[in-house]
Amino acid sequence: MSVTVRIPTILRTYTGGQSEVTAEGATLADVLDDLEANHTGIRARILDDAGDIRRFVNVYVGNDDVRFLDGLGTATPDGAQLSIIPAVAGG
Repeated sequence: MSVTVRIPTILRTYTGGQSEVTAEGATLADVLDDLEANHTGIRARILDDAGDIRRFVNVYVGNDDVRFLDGLGTATPDGAQLSIIPAVAGG
């Protein structure tokens, strides 16, 4: 299943500056594997050493936060838009 992945500015060095890329996969985990295969190093910026989504990174399939769905097992239907959004902190 092909999905569109919106890439935040901070991760665009892994995608050659592209703000959107396509990836394949039936689940979020599959999509991240495909992203890593085509954009080496990007997965380590999204997942921690335990293989979980980093707590300061939000991932959405459509308008839904995957933390409130099935996490890495969240379905990524054909044509879905996946957004990777790093948390912003400051004061």
